[in-house]
This record gives sequence, structure tokens and C-alpha cells, in this order.
Amino acid sequence: MAKASSETRRAQRLLLDALRTPEKLPALAPADWELLLRVARRVRLLGRIDSDLSRAGLLENIPPRAAAHLRAARNVIEHRKTLVSWEVNRILWALKGIDCPLILLKGSGYLLAGLPSARGRIFADVDLLIPDERIEEVENRLLDRGWFRTQIDPYEDRYYRVWMHEIPPLRHQERGTEIDIHHRLLPRTSRLSSDPAPLFAAARPLGDPRLHVLAPADMVLHSLVHLFLEGDPDEGLRLRDLVDVHDLLCHFGQAPGFWTGLVPRARELGFERPLCYGLHHAQELLATPVPPEVLQELADAAPVWPIRQVMNHLIHHALLPGHPDHPSRRATLSRWLLYVRSHWLRMPPGLLTRHLAQKAWLRFRGYRKRIDLAQLDLKQQ
Repeated sequence: MAKASSETRRAQRLLLDALRTPEKLPALAPADWELLLRVARRVRLLGRIDSDLSRAGLLENIPPRAAAHLRAARNVIEHRKTLVSWEVNRILWALKGIDCPLILLKGSGYLLAGLPSARGRIFADVDLLIPDERIEEVENRLLDRGWFRTQIDPYEDRYYRVWMHEIPPLRHQERGTEIDIHHRLLPRTSRLSSDPAPLFAAARPLGDPRLHVLAPADMVLHSLVHLFLEGDPDEGLRLRDLVDVHDLLCHFGQAPGFWTGLVPRARELGFERPLCYGLHHAQELLATPVPPEVLQELADAAPVWPIRQVMNHLIHHALLPGHPDHPSRRATLSRWLLYVRSHWLRMPPGLLTRHLAQKAWLRFRGYRKRIDLAQLDLKQQ
């Protein structure tokens, strides 16, 4: 047990050091390189390490076998970037004549906006935010232009359309790429505010007049909401998502007024608590520079001391990857508890009980989740 814990800490230290000080990677021993590559692949950060070393001009200074793994990750990412960019192009073509604002979320938004968060990032699909009242019109047009609804249980379809913040994913019949269409950031039944109107009002335009990305503060807050309130027990909280937040804060933090407006915007949208947790763990794990006055301004949003200690403990263990050969029961429990918490915040108790019972029945019947294309790509490396 002691050896497994020691090895897990070593794996975590290697990954965090690689993210914080990539310039030290050329001095890494071959055995450490082997473990680092295995851990980074599991959390989809191989491309990020490759990008950091490339920018520093250090790729030639690492072991050739390690460089080959990073090059393979880079090739997958470049391929996925091309697919996502083309998918956005085809969406605009399919929706020609429909005057509807389209906000690109997460990875596709980072990519099309040319943000640092797209650097070395694996892309899975296209996430769109559109007004609720235009969902049916947009979905029907896409169905007429080559996309189809993925096969899911009828209960799941109703769950999406009645209670959630998005409709079931659409997949293109030839390209296999997917679109996730959202009408808000959180489920309709969420205990937290999810009014999308302020997001549309502040969105920033891209090249096409219909295409937008979230405003800088909103982009950070959405990334944190996705990280802390959409937990999957199979994946837990992902360090990669915290790296996204780190990159966004470092980039937007240089703009005048960003830091002074971040907490008021979180307060307006009802996202102070995710921001509180996010800034704490970004600082702790990635050394993200956050002005002290921002943390002080958030002090009132922090939970009482016992809850804060428990949450920080759970999030820390859920965020960090374990050793590939030594699964951590503590991390598994932390991820499960945060998963339960995310569902508790998603819907009222009666609805939650009924939903979880139905999900358990579906799993008993052998229902399987849809395939993540990014995971398929990574497995082929």
C-alpha cells in the first residue's frame, strides 16, 4: 500500500512538473519519461506537453521514443482540429438562411477564436449554444442536411429535452463528427442560475456574423461550471479542464479590467462557488497567477470552513490522475461523491431519485454510452 501511494504521488508530481516547468523535461530519466507519457495520455495532455516543448525549442533534447509519442499525439490533434474546423464550416452552410446566433463553446470556441487554450488540446466534437426557442428549427435543418440523432433510450431522449440544458447529440452520417446543441449552461432543473440571456448579450463575434464565442469572463466561468458541475464517475474531474482554465486566466488576465470584472460577473450569473474552487485549485496545482484582491473579494462566496476543507480534499484527489498500475480507492470515492453532488445540484430530490433509479435500470439492461471520438483517436496512438 505504501509503495502504491508513493508511486501515485510520483506520477502526479511528474505530470504537474511537466505542466509547470516543461523546460526541465530534457533532464528527465527514461523511467520517468515512460511513466509521464502513460499518465499524460490518460488525461489527454500529451499534446500539451508536446506544444510546450516545441515552443521552447526542446523537442530535440528529449529521448527519441518520447518524442515519437508526442509527435503521434500532435498528429491526432491536428487531424481533429481540421475535422472540427470543417464541421463548423458545414454547420454554417447547413443553417444558411436561419438568422440565429451560434455561440461556440469549449474546445471549438477556443480553436476558432485562436486562444492559447486550443494549443495541444484534443478535440472531440462541436458544442453550440443557441436560443432555446430556435432549438427545433436548427435541429430540423441539420437533420435535413445530413446529421442524424444518435440512438438512445426513449427515457434518455425525454430526459435531455425536458430537464437538461442540451438536446441529444447529432452525428453526421458521413463524417461521424458530433454536434452538442445547448440552450443554457446548466439544466433547467439546476439549483444554480442558468439564465442564458446575459451570455448572448455579452458574446463576442467571430468571422461569420452568426458565429460567436462567450465573453472572456463568461468563458472562464463556463469552463469551471463544466468542470465542477458535470462530473462523470468514469472520468472524474479532469485536470485537462483545469489546464484550460489556467490558460484562459493567463491570457485574459493581461487585459485591462478582466480581473476587476470577473467576480462581479460570477456573482451576476450565480457562479461564485465554482469560481472560488477553480481559482484555489488552479493556484495550488498549476501555479496560476491570481491577484490577491480577487481572492479576497471571493471570500464571502466560500463555504464555511468544514465544508471548504472537505470539498478541497475531494476536488484535489478527483482532479489528479492516479498511477496507471495502482488505482486509488480514495480518488474513486472522491469522484463518486462529487458526481453525487453534481446531480444533487442538477435537480430536486424527488426527480433525482426517479432519474437515478431509471439510469440504474438502463445500465442493468446493458445500455451503453455513446462513443467519444477523441478517446478512439487516443487509443490508436
